[in-house]
Amino acid sequence: MSFALICTEGAFDVDLADTLLWRGEVERHVVHSAEEGVAAARAWRPDMVVIDRDLAQAARLITEIRRDPKTRRISLIVVARADFGPVEIELLEAGANAILRLPASAEWDDRLARLIAVPGRREVRLPVHFELETQTGSGVQAAVATVLNLSVNGILIETDRELRLGDDLDLRFNLPESGATVSGCGHIVRHAGRHRYGVEFYGLEADGPELVRNYVDRLETPSASSSQL
Repeated sequence: MSFALICTEGAFDVDLADTLLWRGEVERHVVHSAEEGVAAARAWRPDMVVIDRDLAQAARLITEIRRDPKTRRISLIVVARADFGPVEIELLEAGANAILRLPASAEWDDRLARLIAVPGRREVRLPVHFELETQTGSGVQAAVATVLNLSVNGILIETDRELRLGDDLDLRFNLPESGATVSGCGHIVRHAGRHRYGVEFYGLEADGPELVRNYVDRLETPSASSSQL
């Protein structure tokens, strides 16, 4: 059974009643403030923390969970009742894994199933070549970055290029040891510090997903200091 910590000043039982979160295979506990959320995350180590976008000090809650080595690998999901707001960029930059927007749609369960536990990842330094279409109308440009950690769902990269949340990238990198080439697409889902960006895969080609999964699975459990995507 999975354990979800729900952080909201109101209630989500009606909004989320038809989602994976409100079924028998998920145990839930609800708190009503950021302070309670930090304490509960440290005490119970849930698989997922679900955070109301409008919760007071939501960014502080996310930052505190990410800062603590004991809780930094917890999956953090923001639920938004309204249209996009600038605060969502702050929450993603603080370390939220994803933002899900109400009303809950059919795709929620698939996303929640992938997010209910952050997948294994390993620190690894390797070059990655990427292309992106510039916003200035000058076409597609190629660049190089360094992968700082790798998981089945994405990579954390460091690059001199200024990237923005939502930018789409065409990626290509070689895995250590086997030298196998992985190619595909991803988009920027998190600004993780100066020139560091979390990239979520959404289209690895051929046997790319299997190659990445096998590589990550062969390595030992990541250290507590590993960065988050």
